[in-house]
Amino acid sequence: MKLYPITENHLYRKAYRTGIRAGSRSLCLFVLRDKRAGLIKKQNPTGDYINRVGISASKKIGGAVQRNRAKRVVREAYRQIGAEERLKMRNLVVIALREPATVLKMQEVKRDLRYCMRKAGLIIPKEADEN
Repeated sequence: MKLYPITENHLYRKAYRTGIRAGSRSLCLFVLRDKRAGLIKKQNPTGDYINRVGISASKKIGGAVQRNRAKRVVREAYRQIGAEERLKMRNLVVIALREPATVLKMQEVKRDLRYCMRKAGLIIPKEADEN
């Protein structure tokens, strides 16, 4: 699953201010409904609705190497969760990293991200899938 980035700063600020918040020890997740989802669907080659994802890592959590590693790990965790679970689409998803994300292993970050996604209602439960 390809990640489509959030490129405008005002969308990050809006997600922080009005989005649904879910936190864990290594990251904090903000989910906000994307108002431009219909337009983006038309531009998407597959014609599907998508989530736009932004990953934020401040200088507080470490140097450039640590921040980039943490962002790579979270990006891959999001991809794997997207392949394993059904996600609700048409959202802006902002992932703000915390300091433990720089030292945790991939599976631990993936577990925290899945927990936050469930808490924010981004993952469609398996029972709803079968009906």
